[in-house]
Amino acid sequence: MNTKTSYKTKQKEILVNYLVSKKGTHFTAGEICEYMKSQGETIGQSTVYRRLESLVDEGILNKYTVDGTSPACFEYVGEESHGEEVCYHCKCEKCGKLIHLHCEEMKEIQEHLLKGHQFMMDPKRTVFYGLCEQCR
Repeated sequence: MNTKTSYKTKQKEILVNYLVSKKGTHFTAGEICEYMKSQGETIGQSTVYRRLESLVDEGILNKYTVDGTSPACFEYVGEESHGEEVCYHCKCEKCGKLIHLHCEEMKEIQEHLLKGHQFMMDPKRTVFYGLCEQCR
């Protein structure tokens, strides 16, 4: 057995298990690298980014770029992506926490902007800034 191949397979398995455990939450490539290091795995951040981008292309991860100063964050959605579901985000200006915002009122606002102002808002790129419950 090729040691290099089994090592990469082991890394991939650890990465997939990490992603599955984070379903429904946001994480960064840096957090994954820290986790891999805590598991005794040495994997470069560029390797992690390449794998994450590949999973985004496959529809297994969602990628969110909130602003130019924060690192991109990812969300594991498995084989069932958000699809047509409207998903806005709130970002805490103090701690940086990113919160999913799913509610009928947001869908109504999106529809109003389209019908009343001929403007189609992109839910994955729309972020509301403020303070989270812990930081208030």
